[in-house]
Amino acid sequence: MKNWQKDLLSAQEGLNCEHALFKQIEIAAVALGFEYCAYGLRVPLPLSNPKMIILNNYPVAWQQRYQEQGYLRRDATVLHGQHSQTPIIWSDQVFASVAEMWDEAQAFGLRHGWAQSSCTANGVGGMLTLARSSGPITAEELQSKELRMRWLVQTSHNALTRILAPKLGIEVKVRLTQREVEILKWTADGKTAGEISAILSLSENTVNFHIKNAVAKLDASNKTAAVVRAAMMGFLN
Repeated sequence: MKNWQKDLLSAQEGLNCEHALFKQIEIAAVALGFEYCAYGLRVPLPLSNPKMIILNNYPVAWQQRYQEQGYLRRDATVLHGQHSQTPIIWSDQVFASVAEMWDEAQAFGLRHGWAQSSCTANGVGGMLTLARSSGPITAEELQSKELRMRWLVQTSHNALTRILAPKLGIEVKVRLTQREVEILKWTADGKTAGEISAILSLSENTVNFHIKNAVAKLDASNKTAAVVRAAMMGFLN
């Protein structure tokens, strides 16, 4: 294990400030050969306005431009990360749909980058991006570094989620039983309590008991909202 990995593991145990922890992530990024890094955390609820926190050391002028133009909603790497945890490397092809954003990013020195998303059991998603101004990311470099880059993604996500989730009012310890998940899945498929009781060979009262427990654990107003919350938090995958 490299020194920067040991330092980051030590730091995540004792730090309770996201900015101090992100400084350690910056150090790790430099050790991997990147000038810049960015981390975004996205909370899936409420559906109408998901909360997001972004930390990065990009040029300040680019940060301002990115926000002013609303590029977050169109950023191809962010959109990719919302449905895939496969790493993505910046390229003209990747940013073809937002060519103007790509041109501007390169003008600010953000020319080569690699990103990967991650997700915890409660549906809180994150993405770590590593970037630099010069030197393409070659296949040889990935072969020698990608395992450490992926390690940094998961370690950063776990550590920052621990710090940020409580500040966003997110309960990270929601636990549903196997039976509660099973019943919510059938509910999501449109089955009534009576139909579920027949499918699972349970009494209707027992089915309703498990639904009531799931609703309470998920802090939902009714079973429909519970199904939506459970799905967004990754329980129904």
